Amino acid sequence: MPDLLVSDRPEILHINLGPQHPSTHGVLRVELLLDGEIVVECQPVIGYLHTGIEKTFEHRTYLQNVTMTDRLDYLNPLGNNLAYALSVEKLFGCDVPERAQIGRVLLAELTRINSHLVWTGTTALDLGANSVFLYTFREREQLLDLFEELSGARMMTSFIRPGGLFADLPAAWLDKVSSFLDVLPKRIDDYESLLTDNPLFRERTIGVGVLSAEDALAVGVSGPMLRASGVDLDLRKAKPYSMYERFNFEVPVYTHGDCYDRYRVRIAELRQSILICRQALNILPEGSVRTSDRKVMPPPRSELAGSMEAVIHHFKLYTEGPRPPAGEAYVGVESPRGELGFFVVSDGTGKPVRCRVRAPSFANLQALPLMAKGGLIADLIAIIASIDPILGEVDR
Repeated sequence: MPDLLVSDRPEILHINLGPQHPSTHGVLRVELLLDGEIVVECQPVIGYLHTGIEKTFEHRTYLQNVTMTDRLDYLNPLGNNLAYALSVEKLFGCDVPERAQIGRVLLAELTRINSHLVWTGTTALDLGANSVFLYTFREREQLLDLFEELSGARMMTSFIRPGGLFADLPAAWLDKVSSFLDVLPKRIDDYESLLTDNPLFRERTIGVGVLSAEDALAVGVSGPMLRASGVDLDLRKAKPYSMYERFNFEVPVYTHGDCYDRYRVRIAELRQSILICRQALNILPEGSVRTSDRKVMPPPRSELAGSMEAVIHHFKLYTEGPRPPAGEAYVGVESPRGELGFFVVSDGTGKPVRCRVRAPSFANLQALPLMAKGGLIADLIAIIASIDPILGEVDR
């Protein structure tokens, strides 16, 4: 790709960070103009990991597309499933059973914990605190084991689908989730004991990569980055979905807008997600996890042995796909990185005409030049980490 930055000053060094670099957290190229150690200009360059997922959506049925939502953000697969399912359900105008909705909240928050654990560990690793990475991945492995036991897959579960959940949440599995939540608060205390008051970590993050609330809003930043800049906006509170209005939790907000406050927001969100999961376990009702609207979801496997109509219906939905009415729908959810939404357009056939993703990583990455300019190149590593970009979500 051609260079985007030029300078007529001979003392200015023009270099690239990435696209193959562990601290870019994916295939990201950052073009830099440096005056010694100082960043004069900074420009993220994307396109090295173009997946073509948005275009592929147009050539797959609504059910087949669920598997691609997993792969947009591999740290938030169930959250991606949820955002897509909500948009498709809005097209159909179908109702989802309460057990499925509360179960979705539980799964989404467990996925948020998974994502923030990876962020905490990899950010610490970028800044030289190697032990934290081992500790956070210990807990992440337990989460992935839970996801595998539930769905058969550790990461790309495709478990949340239009119309509800793929299957019910077994009581034994819910007990294991409860046991995991019992242990996690002490583990978070351990992470904080290693980082929060660590003088080296504080020196690398306090006052580094400052982003004002005005600049954050101007470039479309959302999620922990926005809340670390003092803006109290969380879609779980502002525009509740999947019965989030029934849950009591706080939205952590800090005001300095630097790398340290972005760390503090995510640590606080880990604790809030535990509270939400606890509430979900306590209020999870009995009942079905699949909509009764057979235009959306195929009949359960238990009906296939005794009903030819169920077999035909099952076959048609899996081969031709559900056929929502012509129209368009968008639903935004609060992913671990910010507002994630799917704009889905239907022409009444079994495949969408268009599926456009509002990806928080893409919007948040636009703030990188604002945060990096005038700082040290060493600080650029901390700044990129604090954004928490997932390049599969950026290059769609």
